[in-house]
Amino acid sequence: MKKRINTNSAARAVIYARYSSANQRDCSIEQQVEKCRELAAREGVTVIEIYADRAISGKTDRRPNFQRMMKDASLRQFDVVLAWKSNRMGRNMLQAMMNEEQLRSNGIRTIYAEEDFDDTAAGRFALRNMMNVNQFYSENMAEDISRGLMDNASKCMSNGSLPLGYKTGKDQKVVLDEAEAAIVQEIFTRVSCYEPFIDIARDLNRRGIKTKKGAEWGRSSFHTICRNERYRGIYIYRDIRVEGGMPRIVSDELFYKVQEVLKVKKNPQGRRKRSGYEEYLLTGKLYCGHCGSPMTGIAGTSKTGAMHYYYTCQKRRTDHSCDKKAVRRDQIEKAVAIAIQQQLLTDENIQMMADETMAYNARTEIKYRLQSLQQQLYSNEASTANIMKAIEMGIITDTTKARLLALEQEHGQLLAKIDTAKAEMVPINREDFVSLLDIYRTGDVNNKKYLAALFDTFLVRVDLYDDHFKITFDPTGGKMPVDIPIGAEDSPESPGDSPESSDFEASPQDAEKFVLALHNRTKILERLFGDFLF
Repeated sequence: MKKRINTNSAARAVIYARYSSANQRDCSIEQQVEKCRELAAREGVTVIEIYADRAISGKTDRRPNFQRMMKDASLRQFDVVLAWKSNRMGRNMLQAMMNEEQLRSNGIRTIYAEEDFDDTAAGRFALRNMMNVNQFYSENMAEDISRGLMDNASKCMSNGSLPLGYKTGKDQKVVLDEAEAAIVQEIFTRVSCYEPFIDIARDLNRRGIKTKKGAEWGRSSFHTICRNERYRGIYIYRDIRVEGGMPRIVSDELFYKVQEVLKVKKNPQGRRKRSGYEEYLLTGKLYCGHCGSPMTGIAGTSKTGAMHYYYTCQKRRTDHSCDKKAVRRDQIEKAVAIAIQQQLLTDENIQMMADETMAYNARTEIKYRLQSLQQQLYSNEASTANIMKAIEMGIITDTTKARLLALEQEHGQLLAKIDTAKAEMVPINREDFVSLLDIYRTGDVNNKKYLAALFDTFLVRVDLYDDHFKITFDPTGGKMPVDIPIGAEDSPESPGDSPESSDFEASPQDAEKFVLALHNRTKILERLFGDFLF
């Protein structure tokens, strides 16, 4: 039988409430506080503070407001803790008892609104039994949830949050979100081209594209995406892996190429010019044909005092485990540039790239950009509607006001971005595009600015051997590298006789992927005849 617990009417009381999002049958924070206030009124104590942890499981004591309460308890800032049930106080019966005992050692009583047993041996025995029941309920529910999630996984069904590019279908299966999937494909392609993460982030933010959580992109936004095997169509949940269990977004070739890029540099920055240093334009793209290591720039002084610049194998430089000789910087850079001009920028390939770029701009980039912005606008309007409903119900706080103002500001920004995207739907002039590619083809290989633009735009990788080099133009990884012979001299002045340009052939699917990379790398649609007029 319950009876009133003797407390000092001047006692200072606090309320602790917790709600676990995984336990939908739990009493809400507001309901817990209401029950505890009723208990405070019955006991005649004054509530001076409320500590609440929202959507945090009781399986851990690493709850910010719980820890704050325990710290305040050690300072004797209150006399009584009021909680809805004992399972609010710990992850299990033992932890709840330990926390209660820690409070007791500070002279603080713990009273439960729904487990208000008297402070006798029988009452404490009944309370411990109730705590045991709560622990059994929690563990049993956790097992039920785990079984349900594993059963879902065996059927390749959606289990909670999904990575960018996917959404839950009507049958609870994982399906593609086409707008997001296009962004994922773009990210993989651009990373495979050694484009710096920070440049990709800036471009996505400028275009109004958000991360899966609705935030802006940053330098560190891409590591998880680039390593996520789900994009190869593999369903993964705990130790369950199902090949083909979800839609594929990127090819195996592109995925593994990106993994190689990430191995070379933790944050692929490609070529970077540093003040006071000579620039090595093939850094991040030139590899040793003997051992596969990157080739990096070095400089040396001759007996006459003249400076000479070379690329050398990183393994040879660091541990002398490779026999590849250094090559002169300027000569290999010119050789690679001439190979790009002769092998990639042919009349046929230029016409192909122009055709695919026109088609891509018309049907893909603008469509997905607009679709992404529209989705953000719908989400904004839904959130605004929910805030307005809360205000109509009389829930008006500083938080709701600030949130409403933020949503209104975001709404205006999204409308402006949508207008800008619609304005960009006017396709680029095909003749201008072809003229720009002609500029690339006929540029001066002695011009450093031209070489930098040429390599950044078209070059993926060069593997350098003693008598030839293999050059990769195709950023999709779908085609074999073109083999370019060089003269017997160590530092080639020209690529020598080259194979026919037909070695670079592309299916319509590969061509579109190539142009997607070209489109993103050069920003041709934004700066025609701007940065690249040499």
